[in-house]
Amino acid sequence: MAKREPLIVGRHVVAPGERARIDLPVALLPTHTPLHFPLQVLNGTRPGPHLWLSAAIHGDEINGVEIIREVLAKLDPKTLRGAILAAPIVNVFGFLQQSRYLPDRRDLNRSFPGSKTGSLAARVAHLFLTQIVANCTHGIDLHTGSLEKSNLPQIRANLLDPETLRCATAFGAPVMAHSIVRNGSLRAVATKKGLTVLVYEAGEAQRFNAKAIRTGVAGVLGVLRGLRMLPFKEPRRIPKLIVSSTWVRARKAGLLRLDVGEGNMVKTRQVLGSIGDPFGEENTLLRSPIDGIVIGKANNPVVHGGDAIVHIGRIGSLEDLRGVGLRESEENPG
Repeated sequence: MAKREPLIVGRHVVAPGERARIDLPVALLPTHTPLHFPLQVLNGTRPGPHLWLSAAIHGDEINGVEIIREVLAKLDPKTLRGAILAAPIVNVFGFLQQSRYLPDRRDLNRSFPGSKTGSLAARVAHLFLTQIVANCTHGIDLHTGSLEKSNLPQIRANLLDPETLRCATAFGAPVMAHSIVRNGSLRAVATKKGLTVLVYEAGEAQRFNAKAIRTGVAGVLGVLRGLRMLPFKEPRRIPKLIVSSTWVRARKAGLLRLDVGEGNMVKTRQVLGSIGDPFGEENTLLRSPIDGIVIGKANNPVVHGGDAIVHIGRIGSLEDLRGVGLRESEENPG
């Protein structure tokens, strides 16, 4: 059996079979109070992949924080192959303010690879990349829908890559979507370095969602088993494959009444809901433009013309994926 080496993160050395809590220094607050982001490292006793788990890169997306907490409670480094580097709150600034952004209004997930002397967002991105990603072979980045929108539990990844597809299948979310990478994102930079990265999207911002958390915990453990970091088990389910998607948008402003929810199958021209005025005198129907599955929706009933209302994914096969990727505007309608 190959000898397992200690794992070095920052100035901390984690011996094989040990679990260590590490606080990585991020910056000083204006009060001169030091701010850290918390990291837990589990170094297994036998060789294997190194997997990072990250959450709250967008500070108001908190389901992943609970997912990581529950996953860590189930693991023992003495029976683990490889290592896990778990960062439940990456954007500590945004988390404290319940905001997607950092204090400089930059989006951390558009700031990678960052730099040691750049903006606050660039410095946080650089720290995460050099101290955590640099120690890993695989990663799972945990997200939710943006504010006032919720997502069906789903994996977004480059499903044309065999290793990524294998990990996405092992996660076992209801759906997995083939997705292009965005410039400046953690996934884009890590993928360019040759790492295998999954993005998990589920639930909504500023809320714990029991289904999203339960699916996420089972999914992370499924990937650990698929990577043989834990004893292997066959995936509990094979996700539906989303090959493209589209947002149904409001044609006019008003009050939204939806008839569908995440996970519902819909047909072309099916009524999804309606938008009406406060008096019930005018009513505009929303219809599906395609056959598919609802993978996201708006939660605020007060809508303006052009608002993204229902996100519908078209189900297909691997053969359908050749040359197909979700357009950036479809993944995050803004």
